[in-house]
Amino acid sequence: MSRTSSLHRILGKLAPSTMDRYLLRQVVPPFSIALGVVMAALLLERLLVLFDILAANGSSMKTFFGLLSDLIPHYLGLALPAAMCVSVFSVVRRMSANHEIDALTASGVSIFRICQPFVLTGAVFGVLAFSLYGFIQPYARYDYRAAFYFASHAGWTPHLQSKMFAASDDVLLTAETVDHAGSRLWHVFIRDNTDKAHVRLISAQKGYLYNPADGSRMRLDLVDGTIITDSQDKPPSITSFTRTTRLISRDAKIDEEAYRNRGESERELTVPELYYGIKHGYPGISHSYMVAELHFRLARTIAIPFIPILACALAGVRKRQRGNPGLAIAAITLVGFDHTLQMGMSFVANMHMSPLLVMWLPTFGFAIICTGMLIRQAGGLRILLTKGPALPPRELSADGLPRHIAKGRA
Repeated sequence: MSRTSSLHRILGKLAPSTMDRYLLRQVVPPFSIALGVVMAALLLERLLVLFDILAANGSSMKTFFGLLSDLIPHYLGLALPAAMCVSVFSVVRRMSANHEIDALTASGVSIFRICQPFVLTGAVFGVLAFSLYGFIQPYARYDYRAAFYFASHAGWTPHLQSKMFAASDDVLLTAETVDHAGSRLWHVFIRDNTDKAHVRLISAQKGYLYNPADGSRMRLDLVDGTIITDSQDKPPSITSFTRTTRLISRDAKIDEEAYRNRGESERELTVPELYYGIKHGYPGISHSYMVAELHFRLARTIAIPFIPILACALAGVRKRQRGNPGLAIAAITLVGFDHTLQMGMSFVANMHMSPLLVMWLPTFGFAIICTGMLIRQAGGLRILLTKGPALPPRELSADGLPRHIAKGRA
């Protein structure tokens, strides 16, 4: 029975009160609007660039939306802290202007208690941001680069389709399946009559059609196939290959980027992969770059729960105060902190400085500044440390607010 009652007490303390639910309901609409506006603003410029490139290469809308989905995790990591700051600031400012904050504090609810659901929400967002920064963004970044490469270097895009023939003067090409706007092919067959003395029949499991940006002739990189060379005066010869560049351009070489695996950049590695690379080394990536990337992601994650504290501290409206520059101050603080972390990451990667000095010290400074501003908004340390006069006993009512118990009441 004692264990059951203890469990019920713990669950009761963890369950949100009516005031918590009210505050969270108030913050959801502005958070959704702010997140949508910030995401649209961040994506707009990149969308215009994608439209120009994909339209020039004749790519489909399927390719465009695929690239867009790969961009969302990156910009979501930037938009999430901004939307959280704007939404919490707007809610607390409106409550302060409508004297709801004054009513709550007069009834014995501190500003720290009012900020509690926002801070807990920020902690939840911090966990989500860790999964976003540490696992989702590396895969999305690699997928975007690969898809953008194939979309921007698509050859014969308007003509090459699945199970259809694309012919030039000397080459006939067909493929069972064509994807990535005509640049990636499966089950490829080619009849090449470039050399008038020989006819080459080529079949391959995969093919990558590449149209160089410098305007030179496009080439076809083939994987796992067979070449049958038929000469007029000799028996046919059969040659097997693993990878080869064929026929479209004689001077072409295999494009290594078309075949590279994820992990050539530290930004494409997940957090466990970065940790493993720091301990044991990772081919092709500097140790200092992996250290800088790992600490940068962790520092950004740790800072997220303090953003609602900053918003609550700056959203208060003093009596007879018309304007409040709090939102501008919050924006400058967040942008400055993010740029400081990026500069610290550059120092760690290129100058081998300690991440404790150039990344974690600013992070702890940001946390202390946010907490100190909220304490100042609440009245300062003197109010927190000074023991006031004895108050009559209180209990929480059904709405989550304190109420006084009259003396002599049973």
